[in-house]
Amino acid sequence: MIKRAAWVMFFLAALAFWSFASQTMVQKKLKYSCSAQVFEAFEKERLETFTQTTGIEVDLYVTSSLAAVNRLLAGESDIASVARWGTYPLQEGGYLETPFCLDPLVVIINARNRLANLTEEQLRNIFNRKITNWNELGGRDETIILVVPGKNTAAHETFGRLALKRKEIEYDIMTHRSALALEAVKRFPAAVSFVTQGTIGKAGGVKTVRINGLSPKDKGYPYLQKFSYVTKGKPAGPAKAFVDFTLSEQGKEIINKRGMKPIGPKE
Repeated sequence: MIKRAAWVMFFLAALAFWSFASQTMVQKKLKYSCSAQVFEAFEKERLETFTQTTGIEVDLYVTSSLAAVNRLLAGESDIASVARWGTYPLQEGGYLETPFCLDPLVVIINARNRLANLTEEQLRNIFNRKITNWNELGGRDETIILVVPGKNTAAHETFGRLALKRKEIEYDIMTHRSALALEAVKRFPAAVSFVTQGTIGKAGGVKTVRINGLSPKDKGYPYLQKFSYVTKGKPAGPAKAFVDFTLSEQGKEIINKRGMKPIGPKE
């Protein structure tokens, strides 16, 4: 009877340990729904560094900002990143926004194009087809090719709101993601598009255009997009570890070197 009792105690202890270990392993994995724009900006390097630093693996799902929020609402994610939080009236449901980055929305042209500056009015006239040839702006005699990221992207919504004042954006080529718009501008010398600064990274073949004489790094640059995390209540567990890493000096350095500005929850 004593041996039997000892085996029962051993079995129960082993079962408790296995249960605790299993829960710990689950807690060490972050379910993350990520905006495609955030991913294109810097996520590959950042997620690798996060896992190396914390030991927490990331179950990543890259999608649109809207779909990322919907996955969070459905309980399929611990945290979502978005590039346009203001369109989701979720605060009353207990969902919390944690801003972490300002990424300039930049106008890009092919590196062969000699244009260097546009006014906001000229930019609007380009994307509503009042200006259709680069020679109207002092460039070559080439018909302007309008390339735009898809209508479901935050870049499209933000550009339409800030640059076009909510008017319809004309286009010749529409791409599924911002990174594909970048590739199209590389390929077509007469093309123009808009992407976030983080999407460009170290890519060659394109250049950014100053707006009203201001570069994306200058104070007063008119087109800025805010990246935020969304969580159900205050971040906890792996989600908190991810937010804390993002706002740490190590996390901010990754954002800085892509030409973006780290920000905190109160900024």
